[in-house]
Amino acid sequence: MKFKKFSILLLSGFFVTVGQAQVTLTVRHKAKARIVLADTTQATRQAARLLNTFIHRMGNDRLPVVTGTRRRRGDVILGGLTDKAGEDGFAISCDATALRIRSGGDKGAVLGVAHLLRRYFGCYYFTQNVWRAPQKATMIVPRIAGWTETPAFRYRQTQSYGNDDELYRLWFGLEEPRQMFIGGLWVHTFNRILPASVYGKRHPEWYSLINGKRRPGEHSQWCLTNEALFEQVCHRLDSIFAANPGLKMISISQNDGNNTNCHCDKCAAVDAEEGAVSGNYIRFLNKLAKRYPDKEFSTLAYLFTMMPPKHVKPLPNVNIMLCDIDCKREVPLTDNESGRQFMRALEGWSRISDNLFIWDYGINFDNVVAPFPNLHILQKNIQLFKKHHANMLFEQVNGTKGTDFSELRAYMIANLMWNPDQDADSLMRRFMTDYYGAAGKYLYDYQKLMQGALLASDTPLWIYDSPITHKNGMLNANLRKAYDELFDKAERSVRNDRPKLDRVRISRLPLQYATLEIARTEPMIDVEKVRKLLETFRRRCAEYEIPTLNERNNRPSEYCALYEQRFLPKDDDGNLAKNATVVYKLPPAERYRPIAAKALTDGLYGGTSYVEGWVGWEGKDAEFTLDLGRETPLQTITSDYLHQLGAWVLLPKSVKYEVSVDGKIFKAFGKPIVFGEDRDPKIKFVDATATEDEPVKARYIKVRVTTLGMCPSWHYGVGYPAWFFLDEVKAYAHLPHQ
Repeated sequence: MKFKKFSILLLSGFFVTVGQAQVTLTVRHKAKARIVLADTTQATRQAARLLNTFIHRMGNDRLPVVTGTRRRRGDVILGGLTDKAGEDGFAISCDATALRIRSGGDKGAVLGVAHLLRRYFGCYYFTQNVWRAPQKATMIVPRIAGWTETPAFRYRQTQSYGNDDELYRLWFGLEEPRQMFIGGLWVHTFNRILPASVYGKRHPEWYSLINGKRRPGEHSQWCLTNEALFEQVCHRLDSIFAANPGLKMISISQNDGNNTNCHCDKCAAVDAEEGAVSGNYIRFLNKLAKRYPDKEFSTLAYLFTMMPPKHVKPLPNVNIMLCDIDCKREVPLTDNESGRQFMRALEGWSRISDNLFIWDYGINFDNVVAPFPNLHILQKNIQLFKKHHANMLFEQVNGTKGTDFSELRAYMIANLMWNPDQDADSLMRRFMTDYYGAAGKYLYDYQKLMQGALLASDTPLWIYDSPITHKNGMLNANLRKAYDELFDKAERSVRNDRPKLDRVRISRLPLQYATLEIARTEPMIDVEKVRKLLETFRRRCAEYEIPTLNERNNRPSEYCALYEQRFLPKDDDGNLAKNATVVYKLPPAERYRPIAAKALTDGLYGGTSYVEGWVGWEGKDAEFTLDLGRETPLQTITSDYLHQLGAWVLLPKSVKYEVSVDGKIFKAFGKPIVFGEDRDPKIKFVDATATEDEPVKARYIKVRVTTLGMCPSWHYGVGYPAWFFLDEVKAYAHLPHQ
């Protein structure tokens, strides 16, 4: 039987004709074709490099690369523009004369090469320095008629760690702000453009009026109705544009912080007229956009500016960077109230602008190395962004090494940002199989089991979450046992493949961290088991160079040392205040009162998240009395405080102790403790200890804490009340460490 000269295959919506009309790249490992550069742009040169790298990884000689020469039959022609694809898109054709990969602009040729390698030769990139390139001695590209693709978003950014693998970024066409935004000015730029340290004293009227006072500072906003301010901003922009002639986009956006906008009469009038604080910002940006029509101005719709204005519309060269920071993550944005609030903002902005940049959050900033099973919502949310006219997207849902399944997240996001309609489950399965090998099926089951447990628990998933929040839900004891059994099976299945075993162990760290966190909140029945897990976690974090446990850069080694000192139970240390009765005269904020009666004397210390174990006061003093139950000698009194600047949790101004025998007449104990200013962003636990030279008899201890009051000018919450959080109060009949 004779085969027909040509056969037709239908692949993913376009026709491929296989037969004599084809281009042969290599034969028996030797180069057969040439790469001809149709232009000499950086993207075209990168496309050639990517193609040759994978040809070599598949076991073959690299193809010669030529420019400015006569073309011949069988060439691979890279570059040149096509009007059939948009920015970063490509058009690929192949016939008997040549394989052509044209660009729709920017990185189109590079991405065309990546898609060609994946579709025809089974090549994949999974994460930095981890790829799949099957060995193939003879590489033939069949006839291709009219294959064009354009990504769903013109700008695609993830928070993938380790940017040392350039080819990984090229494969997915991932962007970095420095590539697009002038001078690296891409968010929270007010203070970088007009530093309050330079202009604040001379022109306090340029800064926010908050609670009746102008408050220049690193995190204060501008008074956007001030004409002199506008002219000064333009003066600064003239210099910035002159120094950066090659780029056109810049961010003019609010400093980080919430509700720190100006409340002067003029600004308040605009807010009222527009029905949203964002109206003042868009009016200001539109003035800039008219002054510089050849530039593109990006601004934040973030926290107090999230909702769109009623009347003013952004000009076409004003880009709206809309942020969904306050949304819970257990379900898609359409399915809980926090998400629906954001959706109202998204729908509003999409009605008045086709130039939307979405900043999507989806990882636990306070506990990055902790389970965060939100993979099931990634696709639906990205589809929503595309549906509502977003054309730029930053997915901040993975992060540093050790973050919960960071590599899988980055892989899924990078693919879905190109085409949100791909099958997300298939993407996950492919990654699990290729990245983890035989262990992949167990880790897939782990993800699905935890996802189901989260949804069944009806407990929100928050980006400032704590594992303790879920200890009766998706992280209860029975489920943790099942998760550990799946990881045990996963480790055994790849025990003879060290790279894959390492990947499994890195992915297990969040579960181990969650187990340690939950253990410190409960009576430790098996202390040695917890100690052993802590040592395993310490050793593996060091071995795999896990840099931090939260966005404040607290290192795993610090956590483990502190855990031993702070959380592991010790022999009775003589704490006379344990389980003492607490009576409040100046009680904590309402939400902390349910635990306030026991939390200060239960012997269990709070962790890095203020959402559990801590008792908090917002901008108010604290005063309470401990009843030790009997008269006893006291020589040391200490109390424990949280320092977490990112959550507006600052140390109080001071604390002093008083003691009494009868609960009526009190006298000072030791010296008052005055806290110094601390601008370090790391999360810390700070104690306030007072002593007497000789023991003093007492039954009652009064604790008076003086609040800092308002957040200082350098802080995110400038002009608003600062929080302080207090945990254990302890008392001893001896001096510290004696």
